[in-house]
Amino acid sequence: MGLGAVVLASLLLWRPAFLGVAVVGVVAATLELTRAMRSAGSAPPVVPILAGGVGMVVAAWLWGADALGLGLLVTVLAVMVWRLGDGPTGYQRDVGAATLITVYVPFLGGFAVLLAAPDDGHLRVLVMLAVVVLSDTGGYVSGVLFGRHPMAPTISPKKSWEGLAGSLVAAAVGGAVGLQLAGFDVAWIWGVVFGLTVAAAAVLGDLAESMLKRDLGVKDMSRLLPGHGGVMDRLDSILFAAPTAYLLLRLLAP
Repeated sequence: MGLGAVVLASLLLWRPAFLGVAVVGVVAATLELTRAMRSAGSAPPVVPILAGGVGMVVAAWLWGADALGLGLLVTVLAVMVWRLGDGPTGYQRDVGAATLITVYVPFLGGFAVLLAAPDDGHLRVLVMLAVVVLSDTGGYVSGVLFGRHPMAPTISPKKSWEGLAGSLVAAAVGGAVGLQLAGFDVAWIWGVVFGLTVAAAAVLGDLAESMLKRDLGVKDMSRLLPGHGGVMDRLDSILFAAPTAYLLLRLLAP
């Protein structure tokens, strides 16, 4: 609730503060994922990843999507050059791990900043977050009450097809209502499409992080947030939902 209040305050009181929130989240999540990779035997170079990641997020705020993509390219090249200093052993492994971190955290996270950048950016981010929260809540309630058939037992045993159905229904309603309340001139059916698509992306993001944690042999990315794990464990759904919401709103409400 405290983290949610910080995000809301940054969006509603002084929108540039959201950039600071995004930078802090990207740095924390990057450090968590880098430490997890190192515990599994990789050695991704943290300095170019952090410097490039912060630069990507700030560039996205200042200059848009093209700058975000260029920042990704520059960061990956910087990682490849930086890693040369440690010799050839494990070079492909470390550069691959660093590239995964760079794409997964600052690049995908940069789309949340792109959502927030326009004059109505606070509404765009809030609608996206509302759909993600409703998706998580609907999936949890439906899964607890009706969950019988596991959806991905080897990745996330607690997820069920019934929970997925509840997640999609809640998100569809949230998308239809949310876009109308936000004042976007969009037919309600497109709000349903928005909610369903963003929810699907959020679920895939959750599954992707679960698969990565199982591969790395960790339960949570860190213990920074008691009872919730780490920052990555809170951002997993949002990192996939943000670019999806950005692209859809570019089409539906340019």
